[in-house]
Amino acid sequence: MENNFKSGFIAIIGRPNVGKSTFMNRVIGQKIAIMSDKAQTTRNKIQGVLTQDDAQMVFIDTPGIHKPKHRLGDFMVKIAENTLNEVDAVLFMINANEGYGKGDQYILDRLEKVKRPVFLIINKIDLIHPDELFPLIEKYKDKHNFEEIIPISALQGNNVTHLLELLKERLPEGPQYYPEDQVTDHPERFIIGELIREKVLQLTREEIPHSIAVIIENIEKRESNAIFIQATIVTERKTQKGILIGKQGSMLKTIGKNARKDIEALLGTKVYLELWIKVQKDWRNKQNQLREFGFRSDEY
Repeated sequence: MENNFKSGFIAIIGRPNVGKSTFMNRVIGQKIAIMSDKAQTTRNKIQGVLTQDDAQMVFIDTPGIHKPKHRLGDFMVKIAENTLNEVDAVLFMINANEGYGKGDQYILDRLEKVKRPVFLIINKIDLIHPDELFPLIEKYKDKHNFEEIIPISALQGNNVTHLLELLKERLPEGPQYYPEDQVTDHPERFIIGELIREKVLQLTREEIPHSIAVIIENIEKRESNAIFIQATIVTERKTQKGILIGKQGSMLKTIGKNARKDIEALLGTKVYLELWIKVQKDWRNKQNQLREFGFRSDEY
């Protein structure tokens, strides 16, 4: 390793549904953060590790900052805000197709206290006409002393390599924190649970996506190196349980089938996935259940 090896931690922050997880997965090259067209998908800090010959960048995908409606929401926003004081650079991501909103000002006010370089990332430029981009840059450039303003498409990859080069230039010299083949600091159990939750987000509507949690009950290797996984999808009401099961179990089968494909890609082996549904009334407002589901009580 060369003496001028660079490394650092980079927070990705923004309103819900601006494409933070899509960007993370694009940079890392595989799915570690779940993606959905529904807001507030990410609930925990998810660290993705990109290792190059001369640098290691650790990206932290934070929950979207929004006005909390329950204890889980408080937890999500607090995680995002606390992250700003723990990193070497901040990517403030906005949706080019939506433009400036009150939620952006809420974040900008908090960025005033940040001493690290802040990059404005205008994502989803593939959804707007090029002529719309310059007025958007003009609107934002005076709202904060941004290190750089960089338009990208995380979905298509436009300008992402250029952004990575700029980040590398700004990072300090430092050690390689993680082995070069490691892409996240989260255990496989966490990622498997997130992949199952992603399928619920994609296949259901209204309140159901945000009222569920996924608990991995058991993972064991069986014959021929196949992996057997038992998981419970927790929801808040019996009516939601019925929807998640579906007619003759059709919804649950589809969730399991779609999740199993991604889990097999993650683990590189055949997977048997067994899903159960359990009702825990109003779990998002109960500290003991939040703690049980992996949301630490000192962060909400």
